[in-house]
Amino acid sequence: MELGLVGLGKMGGNMRERIRRAGHTVVGFDRNAERADVHSLEELVGRLSGPRVIWVMVPAGEATQSTVDALAELLSPGDVVVDGGNSRWTDDEKHARELAEKGIGFVDCGVSGGVWGLENGYALMYGGAAEDVAKVQPVFDALKPAGEFGAVHAGKVGAGHFAKMVHNGIEYAMMQAFAEGWELLEAVDSVTDVREVFRSWQEGTVIRSWLLDLAVRALDDDEHLGKLRGYAQDSGEGRWTVEAAIDHAVPLPAITASLFARFASRQDDSPSMKMIAALRNQFGGHAVTAAAGDEKGADAPGADVTPPVDG
Repeated sequence: MELGLVGLGKMGGNMRERIRRAGHTVVGFDRNAERADVHSLEELVGRLSGPRVIWVMVPAGEATQSTVDALAELLSPGDVVVDGGNSRWTDDEKHARELAEKGIGFVDCGVSGGVWGLENGYALMYGGAAEDVAKVQPVFDALKPAGEFGAVHAGKVGAGHFAKMVHNGIEYAMMQAFAEGWELLEAVDSVTDVREVFRSWQEGTVIRSWLLDLAVRALDDDEHLGKLRGYAQDSGEGRWTVEAAIDHAVPLPAITASLFARFASRQDDSPSMKMIAALRNQFGGHAVTAAAGDEKGADAPGADVTPPVDG
């Protein structure tokens, strides 16, 4: 089949290549002219035969909205727009309504696979009407991993991105567990080869996984991760997962804690930890560490430290 692909970044470019390897025609557009096959959305739409399928692979929010708005003016009834970015499911519902007014179908698709997807395939979670999904199915089949699993029609519009959002929330919690375990192993004197402990878990344990394999790969590159700063960004999907849990009264303690752990990574000197240290000093006389540049902090010689009390 023919596919128009908007957005040829790290994932979009590799997706174009994988779809082409499956024998389909892909016409790609990107703001970076060096990546693009055509130089405008108008040219992209004009190169495709109807009913057209246009896959949008741009950042969530305004970039996706403006692209959908532009395609709404260029496409014809019976065409289908696929949003394969990381949009919020509520935006999918809005886009579907807007396009339906012009007779254009809409499918949302959560995509997982990152830089490994070209060779390994992409896990796909999509939502939309069956007749719209059917028009995109050859592309889904080309992108998914080989084998029985790796793709699902999760439900109606919004279901694909909602499923991908929950997937990413679970990913947050799993990564946090590996990170905390690694830090504890590194902290004790008795464990002399943390990297090999992680490597040993790759076979025969219940926690063996692709994430574990990637952790070992990272430790092979930098055994004690000394080249990295302890900072981790969070995607909107982690926050949306926690918000959805609140809206539906579903307890997500592990996922929520892993999200807040990301926030802690952005603090060189945690304000909340200052208060905890001050309170521990007040009720228990526990020593506190002086701030940088303060030569006479509460634990410095001669400092006034409250005597220990119960608590």
